[in-house]
Amino acid sequence: MKFIKMHGTGNDYIYMDCFKEKVEHPEVLAVKLSNRHKGIGSDGLVLIQPSDFCDFKMRMFNADGSEAQMCGNASRCVGKYVYDSGLTTKTSLTLETKAGIKRLQLYTQGGKVMSVKVDMGEPEVQSVNHRVNFSPEEFAITCISMGNPHAVLFMSSIDDLLLSDIGKRIEYHPMFPERTNVEFIEILSPEEARMRVWERGSGETQACGTGACAALVAGVINGLLDRKAVIHLLGGDLEVEWSREDNRVYLTGDAVRVFEGEWVDEN
Repeated sequence: MKFIKMHGTGNDYIYMDCFKEKVEHPEVLAVKLSNRHKGIGSDGLVLIQPSDFCDFKMRMFNADGSEAQMCGNASRCVGKYVYDSGLTTKTSLTLETKAGIKRLQLYTQGGKVMSVKVDMGEPEVQSVNHRVNFSPEEFAITCISMGNPHAVLFMSSIDDLLLSDIGKRIEYHPMFPERTNVEFIEILSPEEARMRVWERGSGETQACGTGACAALVAGVINGLLDRKAVIHLLGGDLEVEWSREDNRVYLTGDAVRVFEGEWVDEN
């Protein structure tokens, strides 16, 4: 089974071209492939599929096999793959996801996609600066849905956080029956912020596109960020804008092809 490894801002996934490959039990395959010692190694598995009403369809599975609604970084890589591989000549695409239809604007150079702008849709503000006891600490969180759930926390410094502890406790807190992604944000200026992310089902990752969008929205609501800002993540930078005109959030970042190969399951 042939695959391609790609990353958006360090958020790495294994991509399967389902125009060519038949993938059965993707929730099981995601766990095998994502293992960084016994598999290929990734934050999860992404299936690129035909769609009945969009240019393409994306399904994605976290490293633990759970299916996610949406990933901004993965959607950019899907855009790069379908264009660079000749599946389309269009630079403006629609993408079917479990979080609805996303629109991609591809920016090319030398016949290859270098970056992608994604219309991430309108955010849903669920709670603002709500204090919750996560035992033993209490944190103020702002909850935003970008088609998937996010809990955003603002802190003076994010360098020394033990995300494997605090991130997991928040992800599995009873107030999130379907679990949640968690963003830890350090404000640098109204136009810049640093972010570390604990992704539901994958743990700490290099970046999270929907998380960066949720962070900007939460920052604007709490009076900490402008409506357009750069979010610095472990894997690089993402540009995020929450438009006044249409209330939609736009995410721009890179899409990088790493390598391709063939998976042979001997187990």
